[in-house]
Amino acid sequence: MPMNTLLVPLTSRCANMNLNQLSTLTIFFSILIPLATVAQSSTTSLDVQGHRGCRGLLPENTIPAFIKAVELGVTTLELDVVISQDQQVVVSHEPFLSHTICRDLNGEPITEEKEKEYNLYQMSYKEIAQCDCGSRSHPQFPEQQNFVAPKPLLKEVIDSVEQFIKAYNLSPVFYNIETKCTPTGDGTFHPEPDEFVDLLLSVIQENDIEKRVIIQSFDVRTLQYTRKKHPSLALALLVGNNDSAEQNLSYLGFTPNFYSPHFQLVNEELINFAQQENMKVVPWTVNKPEDIQRMLDLNVDGIISDYPDRVIILTKD
Repeated sequence: MPMNTLLVPLTSRCANMNLNQLSTLTIFFSILIPLATVAQSSTTSLDVQGHRGCRGLLPENTIPAFIKAVELGVTTLELDVVISQDQQVVVSHEPFLSHTICRDLNGEPITEEKEKEYNLYQMSYKEIAQCDCGSRSHPQFPEQQNFVAPKPLLKEVIDSVEQFIKAYNLSPVFYNIETKCTPTGDGTFHPEPDEFVDLLLSVIQENDIEKRVIIQSFDVRTLQYTRKKHPSLALALLVGNNDSAEQNLSYLGFTPNFYSPHFQLVNEELINFAQQENMKVVPWTVNKPEDIQRMLDLNVDGIISDYPDRVIILTKD
């Protein structure tokens, strides 16, 4: 496929782009054009999930980060979504502009004290897209290459990734999508879970990727509603507490397809329990080689990492 065909979904919008978006498009070009070959996933059956794309290498939850993760060979793209004032599904970890990575409408760094004033649920996507969330150096990721980047819409991410996969004749990837909602945030930072999920599923269905989507959440209400309305969709329970797996499943009320705890919570007992319950264990967020190796030794089903390249290297050893 000619490269100009691949980039039509982006270039057709150039006339309406601001400088931030055009800068991101330039970076996108620079990542794609030099590629002569693209890596496929390792031969292992492990599900290698790129956390927020590949946050250790490129700005989180940006289109270039997702494309890079596919290039590296991930099997699944892990990402987060929130809802804008105009009911657009936006790819973002926080329902506000984070002081760690974002700048305001004037290009000034956002402070921690004021970050929640930039509530994405109170902003139109046009306003959100004018804010840069990629050019600031991330204190936790010194290897990260920074550039101006707006928060993209979920539909733009899917479209760009699917075009890239088609252009390079790659195997399809899965999308592990987290709903960023909490009971305390209802009506303030996001809609109620049923409306949130309906908006998300609308985008998923429009892009015909239902069979390659996992819906994940710490908020059991999201998973309960999704299971009731769309029982065929794969679901993942995110866990960050010290309760037993049995307790966490009791909160949820059913057995999900995936159990995704913080990696430090994973042990042989959990793996055995999950196998008995026919659940796959996919821990987050595993970045250090020694921690990745421990997860591999425990025979987890997948690994979510900011450095999917490190996971892939270890699976090939």
